[in-house]
Parts: sequence; C-alpha cells; structure tokens
Amino acid sequence: MAAQPEEVAQAGALKHPKAGDKCMTASEMERDQRGAELPCLSDRAPWKECFYGKVQQRSLSLQEAKVKMICAQKAKEEKAKKREPCDGLCQEWFSKEKGSLDARTYLADKLLPTLIPGVEKLLMEVERKDVLTSATEHAKFDPITFLGEYLMRHNPQYDTCTKPGPYLRGLDAVTEELKREIPDTASERLARMKSEVKTKRKEREQADRMKHQQKEMRKAALATQFKEWTADVSGRIPVALIQSAMKIFLDVCASTPIDARKACKRKLEIADTWGKNVNADEFIEYVHSYTENFPNDAFQEVLKHLSQCAADFQESIRRDTCKQMFIDLFLHCDRGQVGVLDRAQILGMLEQFYERSSVCARRRFCNPKEWPVGELQEVSLEDLWGDIENQEDFEEPREGLVLSQPEISEREVLAGDNRQGSDGTSTIVRGLLEQMDVSETETGGIPEEENQAAESGGAEDAMAAEAVEEPPARKEGFTRQHSHWSEQQTSSGTALQDEDRLQEPGEGPALSDGPGSAAADSQERKEPRPGDLLTFDLSSRHGSHGEKIPEDWGCENRFPDLHPTVADIQSRRAPRFGSPFDGSCLNLPRFVQLMETFVGEGIALPAVKELVGFIKEEYKQTEEEKVKQLEKAHLTSRLTRRELLLEALFEKWDIDASGFLEMKEVEAAMNAFKEGMEKEAVRKAKNHFCSRYPQLGRVGKLSPKAFQAFLELVASELTGGEDEVIDNIVEFLTTRVERSHRQCLQSSARRRWLHNIQQAAESSGARMDPVYDAVLKALLKDAEAHGDNKKISAYIALLEENQLSPERGQTLLRYVTCTTDDAPYVLNQTLYRDMKGVSFAAVEEKKPIHVPRVQLHGNIHFWNQDRPAEQRRGSFLVLPLQDAHWRVFGTLGLDTLRDQSEKTIFLTHEISFYQGVSHAFSKAYQHVCALGSVLQMALTALDWLHHRVPSIHAVSTYLVEPGNDQMRDYALRRTITTDTTGQKEIHTSPVLLLREENLFRDYLFKCIDCSEVVCRSVCGEQHIAVPLRDPSGRALGLFDISIRPHQTLSSHEHKELQRMLKMTQAACSEILKMPSEETKASCVLEAEHRNVRHAGILFHRLMLQDLRERIQKLNAESFAEIKSYEDPPALVHNTMKAVLLLLHPEWEGTEKIENWNQCILQLDDNLIEEMYCFDPTAASVHIQAELVQDCINGAPQAAVWPQGSITARLLEHWVQTCLCLVQLTESMQSSTAPSCSTAHSNASC
Repeated sequence: MAAQPEEVAQAGALKHPKAGDKCMTASEMERDQRGAELPCLSDRAPWKECFYGKVQQRSLSLQEAKVKMICAQKAKEEKAKKREPCDGLCQEWFSKEKGSLDARTYLADKLLPTLIPGVEKLLMEVERKDVLTSATEHAKFDPITFLGEYLMRHNPQYDTCTKPGPYLRGLDAVTEELKREIPDTASERLARMKSEVKTKRKEREQADRMKHQQKEMRKAALATQFKEWTADVSGRIPVALIQSAMKIFLDVCASTPIDARKACKRKLEIADTWGKNVNADEFIEYVHSYTENFPNDAFQEVLKHLSQCAADFQESIRRDTCKQMFIDLFLHCDRGQVGVLDRAQILGMLEQFYERSSVCARRRFCNPKEWPVGELQEVSLEDLWGDIENQEDFEEPREGLVLSQPEISEREVLAGDNRQGSDGTSTIVRGLLEQMDVSETETGGIPEEENQAAESGGAEDAMAAEAVEEPPARKEGFTRQHSHWSEQQTSSGTALQDEDRLQEPGEGPALSDGPGSAAADSQERKEPRPGDLLTFDLSSRHGSHGEKIPEDWGCENRFPDLHPTVADIQSRRAPRFGSPFDGSCLNLPRFVQLMETFVGEGIALPAVKELVGFIKEEYKQTEEEKVKQLEKAHLTSRLTRRELLLEALFEKWDIDASGFLEMKEVEAAMNAFKEGMEKEAVRKAKNHFCSRYPQLGRVGKLSPKAFQAFLELVASELTGGEDEVIDNIVEFLTTRVERSHRQCLQSSARRRWLHNIQQAAESSGARMDPVYDAVLKALLKDAEAHGDNKKISAYIALLEENQLSPERGQTLLRYVTCTTDDAPYVLNQTLYRDMKGVSFAAVEEKKPIHVPRVQLHGNIHFWNQDRPAEQRRGSFLVLPLQDAHWRVFGTLGLDTLRDQSEKTIFLTHEISFYQGVSHAFSKAYQHVCALGSVLQMALTALDWLHHRVPSIHAVSTYLVEPGNDQMRDYALRRTITTDTTGQKEIHTSPVLLLREENLFRDYLFKCIDCSEVVCRSVCGEQHIAVPLRDPSGRALGLFDISIRPHQTLSSHEHKELQRMLKMTQAACSEILKMPSEETKASCVLEAEHRNVRHAGILFHRLMLQDLRERIQKLNAESFAEIKSYEDPPALVHNTMKAVLLLLHPEWEGTEKIENWNQCILQLDDNLIEEMYCFDPTAASVHIQAELVQDCINGAPQAAVWPQGSITARLLEHWVQTCLCLVQLTESMQSSTAPSCSTAHSNASC
C-alpha cells in the first residue's frame, strides 16, 4: 500500500460554503456551516502519526516481502535453466522472412505453448498403449478426443500450474525475438530501448575505463613532475606555488577550453594557502582536481608549464642566495648605519669591475654605462642617435639585456646537470636539505657540490674566485613569516647584540627604515630551513627609507589636542607602496635590485663572490659623506613629521571638512602670535606667498599644501630654529580654535567619506563610475547622519562645448550622474544657457549658490515636470567644480524636494562639507583624467613600438592600485595588452594581480617596489618590467615587455626601445605635473594652443621635438652623402619626395620632386629651417597624407638601409612622426568636440 501524499490528504479537507451558491438547500448549508466550524487539520494531527507509524510501515514490509519473493522465483528459474537447458528445435520457428513473421509470431505466442504439450502427452499416451502396432486394435482410443480433452483441461486462461519444459522455454524466447522484429509495436520499441541502453552502458563503461586509465597515466606523469620541485625536509611544497603556476598557465595558454578555464579559475579564487604544504600524493590530487577536464593537449601543456615553473623556482632559490650575499654586502658597506649607499660610487665600481673583467666574463654582465643598469634619465637622446652612423652595430645583439641562445643553452645544460643527482634528486635540493656546516658558512650558505660545479664552469671564474674574500654566513632576518614551509621550526639560538639607533632625543621621529634599521633586522639569526626565500619581503621592510613616523615622536606630549587627529590621519592613509627613485643614493631594496640587474641570470656563484669582494674592498666613505647622508635622512624625517603635524592642524581648523581655510582668518590669528610682535613677519610672509602663488592670493583660500607653505614662510621670517618655530606656531594656533567632542566625531566621519572618494579614484582603473558612486554615498550618508536625516537629491553636471546649438550659448551642462530616484528625469539631460536655472550663475561667479525656498525663486528649472506645483518645495544648492587652477569644469547640485518635512534648508556646516565634497571630487576627477591620459599615451607609444621593434612578443600595461583596510598591500591592474600582431586589448573588466597569488610574477611587484627596471626569465620567456614614475619618483604603473623566445634585441631595437620608454616617461611626467597648482601646460603645437589636447599628441610631439633638435644640427656635409648619388636607391628618393610633399604639397608631380637632380637642389639650409619650424597640426597646413604615406610605405628597419643613408633615415623618422600628428589632429577634428571638462582636465594633465 502506497502512502498518500500530504497534499492529497489536505485536499480532502472541508471547504467553506460560497455565499453566492443558491443551489444548496438549507440542510446542506446547515451541515456545511457545522462542518466549517470544525477545527482545521494541522500538520501534527493524530491520524498522521498513526498512518506514518503503522500503515506505512506495514505497506513497506509487504512491499519488501513481495520483492524478496520475486527475487527467489527468478533465482529458482535460473537454476532450472541451468539444470534443463532450452531445446534448440524451437529455433526453427525463428527466421528473418518478413512475409510469415506475423503468422509465426501469432502461432508461437497463442497456439504452440498450449498445443505442443498436448501433442507431447498424446504421443506419450500412444506409446504407452502401443496404439501404433498393427496387431492390436484400440477401438476405444481416439487421439482427437484425447487432444481435445487435454486442451480443455489445460486452458491457459484457467490453468497456470503446468511447468514449461525445455522446448516451451525456448519457444518463449523465440517468441520474444519474433515480437521484437515486428515494427511499431511495444515489444519492438522496448527491445530497441533496451538495446540502446545496453550499448550506452557499454560505451559508458568503456569511457570510464579509458578515463580511469587516463587518470592513472596523468597521476603517474604528475608524480614524475613533482620530483622536479625543490621540497623541504619533509618532502612538501607550498600550495601557493602550485596556484601561482596554474594562474600563469591560464593566462599564457589560449588553447585551454573555456569551460575548463572557468572551472579552474573558480577553484583558484581562494589563494590564502601559504601555511598549507603538500606532499607528492597531495600534489597529484591537487593538480588533478584542476586539470581533470583538460584535454590531452592542454594537459601536456600543463606538464610543460609546471616543469618550467619548477625550474624557475629552483632559479629563484639560487637568486635568493645571491640576494642574501648582496644584503650582507650592503650592511658591510653601510658602516655608519645610515640606511643608504652612494649610488654614483656604486655605479663607478661596477664600471671598474666590468672594464677589468675578461671579454667572456663581460658577456654575462650588463654594461653599467647602459640601460637597464643605468637610468634612462641619465641617457641623453644624443646617445640613442649616436650609433646611427655605425650600420654594422645594428646587427649585434644586446648582451646582458636578454640571454643569448648560447647562454640559454648553457644555463639549461647546467640546470639539467644540477637537477638530477645519483639518487634522482637535484643537487640544489640535496644541498639545501643538509644542515649548514662550516664549509657552507664560509661560502655564504652555498653547498660545496654547487660551488664545485660552478667553479668548473669556466677558467676565468675559477681563477677569479681564488682571490675573493669569503662572504659572511647567511643572515636570516628577512624571512617572511608566512613563507616558512616546514611546520617544524628550527632555531639555532644564536643572536647578536642589539645596536643603538643613531637617534638623538628631541630631534623628532626616529627613522623606522633609516639608520640601523637594516642591521637591526638582521640581528636575529636562525638556522635557515631548506627552501626558505630569505629575501621575499625585502622591499616591504626597507622600501620607505626615512618616511615612516613612529608612535613616540612627541606629538602626544607637546600637542595633546592634535594627537587624536594625527592618529585619525594615520589610520586613513594607505601604506606607501615601493620606494621612490633617487639618483644620488640607494637604499637596501634598490641596491639589491641594481646588483641583480648587473649580474643578470644564470651567473656563476664564484663570479658573484668576486664582485662582492671587489665592492667590499673598493667602497670607501668619508666621515663627511656619512654626516651628509645622516643629515639628509634626518631632514627627510623632520619634513615628514612637519607635514603630518601641519595637516593635523589644518584639519583642526577646518571643522566642517570644506577643504579650504580663509586666508584672512589665518592671517588674523597669526597677527596675535607673540602678542602681536610678529605682524611685520606675517605681512612679509603673505607678500611672498601671494607672489609665489598669485591665484591662491587672489582667491584668498588656503588648501592644506598652501596652508603649510604659508606657515613655513612665516617661520622663515622669524628668528630661531625652523623646526622649533614651526612647533611654536602649531602650539599657538591649536589654542586658537575649540572643538567639541561631537564636532570631532563629525569631522572624523566626514573626512573618512572624503578619503573614500580619493581612494575610489586611485583604484578605479581610470573609470569615473566608482568615483561617482563614492560621491553620492558620501552625500547621502552625511545627510542621514549630520543633516537631520534629510532626503536629498544629488547630481553632477560637466561643462561641454556647445556645437550642436551654438545660438543657445557657447557651453552647456550635461548631467553625468545622479541619485537613483532622479535618474529617469535627470541623467544625461542637457542644460543650456537660455533655460531657467542658477547653475550657470554659479559657474560664472565661481561661488556656491543656495536657494533656501525654490518655490519663491522663480528661476529654477525642474527636470521632473510631473511633480505637482504644491510639491515643488525645498532648498537648492549649486557648487562649482574647479580644477587646480580654479577653472570651473562643472557643477555639483543638491536639493531637498523629496523631503516633505518643515525644515529642509541646508545649514552652514552642511554647505561647508558639500564644498569639501566638490573639492574632493575635483581632485579625484583630475586623477582619473590623468590616468586616462597616461593610458591613451601608452596606447600610442605601444603602437609606435610595434612597428619599430618586431622582436617584442607582447607588452602588458599595468596600473598600481593602493591597498585598502582589508588588503594592505597594493595590487596591479592589467589595463592594456598588445600581442605579436600589434592588436591591443583594453581590459574593461578588472584584471587584478595580487602579490601572494602571483609568486612567479614577483618581478612585476619588485619593479614597483624599487621603481627600477627588472629583467627576468619566466616560463621560458624573457620579460623586462619598466616602471612609469610619477613626479615624486614612485612607480604608478609599468610595462611588462616580453621578448620572443630564443631571440635577442639588436642594438638598433634596444635603442629604439629606450627612445620609446624615455619619451613615454617624459610624457607621463608632463601629464601628471599639470594638475599641480604651480604648473601650467606647455603648448608647442598649434593643436595644443587650440585647447585640443590629446595624450597621443603629447607622445608624438616629444618625438617631433627630439627630431627637430637632430635636424637642426644637420649641415651641408650631412646632405653630401645623399647628393653624391647619381642613381639613388628608391628608399632614399621616396623619402626625399615625402619630405618635400609635406612642406610643399603643391609640388606634386613636378620636376622638383620627380627629377632627382632637381630634388637634391632643395637640400640646403632653407630646408632645414622649414623642417624645424614645420607644425603638422597647424590649421593652415594641408597635407595629402595618403600620397605621402605611399612614398614611405615599406620603409625597412635600420639594419637594411643602404650604406650612406643616415640622413635619409632621420628624415624618414621625421616624416612618420608628422604623419602621425596629422592623423591624430584630423581624427579629433572629425569626431565630436571634447567637453570643456575634458579640455580642462587634459590641459591640466
């Protein structure tokens, strides 16, 4: 008995009578009413408990008994079949003849099962009675009657007890086979379904067997691959390494199926596995869980990729050993514990070491006079054009920048020899697994086997190693806490005595990463464990030399009122990433990176030891230099302390977080300093300030930086030490303003919201949407928390040039964002000057306009025309958005029309905060525009590089995103990717790289940490990471340049790459300096004067300026080579035609261009002057770009230019640059005119 579902049981419950049902009788209605009064059946009714407790259990037991009986019967039948097999004679009924199929099926199914037993009985009876003998007469026996009686007694409808014999069982099987042959019958369909199921089952079983075999084969391959990794003493490796390897594989391998790629990415999202290590079996299962759905080709690529990653990891361990030697060298040379070394002296010693090395040894080092050891800023453009006369030099590959093919082969052979020992493990692993004995200590922690292998590599290295002083033992003070692989911690217990910091009491904050910090971190010594990367977090520990301020810097004692504000500022600030570039000194991370770049990859350890010994002996530092470096370090610390102190003072005065202070108020307060005795000094300081910052002087407002500059000018006019005077001024001004606890909490909350706006801009990836969201959130939160829970509407409008309807005004306001409820009415709307509204008045007056009651104003434009007139009540506030040069580029509007309360007027402290929001948005807007301009400039530069340096395989562009409260370390956002064909992909969706998830891409983060060029071999490809620096020297992004496998850059390509990077850095610096209050845009071309700035124009404009300088130095001797041709090469003639067509397009088809003799007559000083003054973006210039392009199409690389065509090649560069500028200008003129906001932002970029 099957259990009735619960829904069916409830469906049988009594129903309430319908009021409109007239067909029901009175008695029926009475019965229904009585039934309606019955209680409803609940889920816990007693009958349900009885049903589920007794009836259902009994039904299940009967069902189980029935199943057992059927199974026993089937078993009995199987035994009978084995004991008495089926008779084979019944197969005669089965044939493939289609004509009698129906008849045979009917007979075998309906007649023969009953007739055959009857005939058998008849024959047995005849035989028993011996009827067939002729001598005996059986008058009473009638066979027909006997058969009829048998058939009547054994009617199949009533008699089922007869056991079928072998023949009948076989006949039943034949009958079933015959039924299967009849088409369109249930038996045939069932048989076909069973056959398909059986076939699929077999296929599935076969696939499972093959999958299992494939799984076992893959696991065996992974088990073999695991041996290539360097494991710790317990035979384990970190899971983070495997995840990083798989992440890189998903990026570099495009043949992986999309479904498998997505599944693998979902599994790789969790990367917090530094504390988890795996052995061989766990490694196999871990990798197989990611690759189980990969096809065989993709899995083979995974194995190949993992092998390359294992080799890279082994190389990283070797590199870590060299790093530790360089750290020890730095600590040895930094005898005064200043924390920095003289960069010029270090470079000079590297040059001496390079010059004294043999020719064979030089090939392994990078030339310290050239990039990337030397800085691009130190390489003049003359040097990049200097070897243009040496055509043979273009054929020589650049040694040191990228490993040449012989060096790669040598390195692979050496790695192969070192990888496998006699026991199947690598020599590096066996050396690391052994405890550090005396011999290793003397060699800097390097195993003897590895030393012997390295010393046998070359005669020069072996001879050089004999005279080298052995470096000290490895010091473990830089080991990252979570990079310890083994759970069993081993400590040697040896430690050095702590050394006092060079810090005098009362001088301000100590240098957290300054004097003695490197030595202090290396004092605790532990026994190194195998596989530990001792220098993993080197940059994070020593990257910000002299910039951090400790807690005990005297603020709490002397300035107790400012201490909470200082703590709040420090909590809001994200940690500074990386160290800025300094051309005069090297801190520890930058020194180590410089040495790594010089020695390159695959260098023998004896050669490194020789270099270390040479620098130890040659590096000298006088007492005067030590004192000078100490003074510089302390000065940096004092300036950082002063900046933080004055920022806290500014925030104490700026109670409502408006972002500005009135200069009159500050001046009035300072006039009371020392009871008014310093008024003259304040007046002089104000005059100096107004002359230095005329715009701020006219406006009469002080930003935080201007406030600091003004107080420093006042301090410079007073007598006494500058630091002491500043402290006295801060102490005095602190007492001039009083703030309640409520105001402090309100100000702190508002500043956090303003900080979120700037943080959204820095992590936006050059997109404005996150900034818009942060602004609206800040406004809404403040209205709720500090505005009596007002219901406000907010929107931002940007100025644009009005080209569609100029009769309605030169500019218009376009609303780019608004609160959610107002989006249907406001978003993307346009406000013209001839329409109602006060927004343009705020733009012209550059002041906020507050309308307390909009219903009484009469000049307010309502976007929601459906709003009734009686609901058009509330306040309206418009604030101008101004850039760093106080030019208005938009408006921020707020209203309270949605608030139905009585008091909806904006208060003074609210308006002040909204001014702070507008100021924060302006800074964020300028920052995003600057990032967008940098990316646009990078696109132009990459397009130029693709045609000039074909050996480059791919280039990726990254931007740095600072860490937030949850993620303290910064991230890298991939924004642009260029492939081999030059196709560029702009990543709209965020592609973020975190340090802990990309261990094999650590060279990218080291590039940002040190703001230096990093060269590294990753997964068989050579990579060059080049930083893009901001004006302070910190890296804001980088180029990841990948060289084609087994290729090198020729000298020509190397110099072209340097030119591109130098121009890109110059353009980036100019873009980032423009938002400064002190810097104005420099316009060289006419397109820039028309305020149509474009980042692409900036890159090519710098190229054009460089070419102008080269062209200006040409003379008659420069053209002598070209004039000497009687029958010039086609390339030279076409280049001259292109130059003349650019300058004189009216000469098309004339003898002055087509005739070579006439053409060379134009090569004189007048042509040089015309080329120098030519502006391809001028409105008066009309160029047939297609005709000029046809002349220089197919211009080859410098390596194949004909001899004597140096000047022609320079002219070809000039023509290409001019054409690029022409095309960019035409594209901007043909497209929609940029907005005023864009023009302003670009002009200030």
